[in-house]
Amino acid sequence: MTEIFKGNFTQQEPIPEDGIAAALEVMRSGRLHRYNLAPDEPGETALLEREFAAYTGATYALAVASGGYALATALRAVGVRPDDRVLTNAFTLAPVPGAIASVGAVPVFVGVTQELTIDLNDLQGKADLADILMLSHMRGHLCDMERLMRICDDAGITVIEDCAHTMGAAWKGRASGRWGKVGCYSTQTYKHMNSGEGGLLITDEDEIAARATILSGSYMLYGRNGTVPPEDVFERVKYETPNVSGRMDHLRAAILRPQLARLDAQCAAWNDRYKVVEDGLRGTLGLTVVERPEEETYVGSSIQFLLLDWGDSAIDEVIARCLKRGVELKWFGGAEPVGFTSRYDSWRYAPSEAMPESDRILRGILDMRLPLTFSLEDCALIARIIRAEVGAVYQAAQG
Repeated sequence: MTEIFKGNFTQQEPIPEDGIAAALEVMRSGRLHRYNLAPDEPGETALLEREFAAYTGATYALAVASGGYALATALRAVGVRPDDRVLTNAFTLAPVPGAIASVGAVPVFVGVTQELTIDLNDLQGKADLADILMLSHMRGHLCDMERLMRICDDAGITVIEDCAHTMGAAWKGRASGRWGKVGCYSTQTYKHMNSGEGGLLITDEDEIAARATILSGSYMLYGRNGTVPPEDVFERVKYETPNVSGRMDHLRAAILRPQLARLDAQCAAWNDRYKVVEDGLRGTLGLTVVERPEEETYVGSSIQFLLLDWGDSAIDEVIARCLKRGVELKWFGGAEPVGFTSRYDSWRYAPSEAMPESDRILRGILDMRLPLTFSLEDCALIARIIRAEVGAVYQAAQG
């Protein structure tokens, strides 16, 4: 009998009960705006900022409306201007080049390796093209961060980390987001904490934190934030930094704080599921597992594998066969964006040159979410289905 998976790849866990209770308390108060506070009340948003700064080890944390907003704010806060060039990954999602374009800057794409990380050799070769790198830890894959920082430090490049998929991850024990000048995170529904939409920005730099706070729309009430740079820093920047409103509200912060307290346990649960799928896919003919380096502490909230050098029609057939059995795979190699998938050459507002070695990798990437609503048995079933369908298509192609 053919096995069918009946789970839902977009069904997340419910918000924790204490998060629901905190959200109800905020709604009953009527004070949802982050600066609408009773006397001596810190507010949920400021408390989230303090707790997230403590969790990451950063001096400052700023809660904002989305991960994409955090990225654009980081660019503005470090001084990116219109027509500046910004290095970024060829393998990423649309909000990353979108953030660069939103400030009038120009993305310069850097290649991808078979490990799905930024190509450090290509980065070294392009290091003289820009003063900023917006590094996307795409789909939770961390590169050799020590080597990357040596390249960037030697070239005078400021690093902004897009940690949308690496909240809770680390390289050699140092958290993602703590290598560059700024770390940016997302709390959109499919990320590691869920507030529907939302984001966080961290830094140790007084002036970057002050500029980001003003940019987020503080209305000169920045003293009510959770982590506040010195007053003299605000005096230097507050009248020359525009308000580009994108604050987080108390309601979303209330939902997030209990999730932050559980984050490490959630990350471990994702990795349990990832390991079951990864083990089930190993040895599948025609399929390449993406190996994770020992130095990386990853969070397996999604999994990727490669069908290297397969034809488009064969990959389409694998996707269709898996979907018929209930398993939803996303392909980053398609000529047209579908859902969240896209290639660096999809974004016509961002000029690009062909990168044949990277194009080969991108054409072979298949991607799948691993919601925590899946059991370990579900994950084993999913791996069996993928293994069977990849194997069937591969063997048919071999004649």
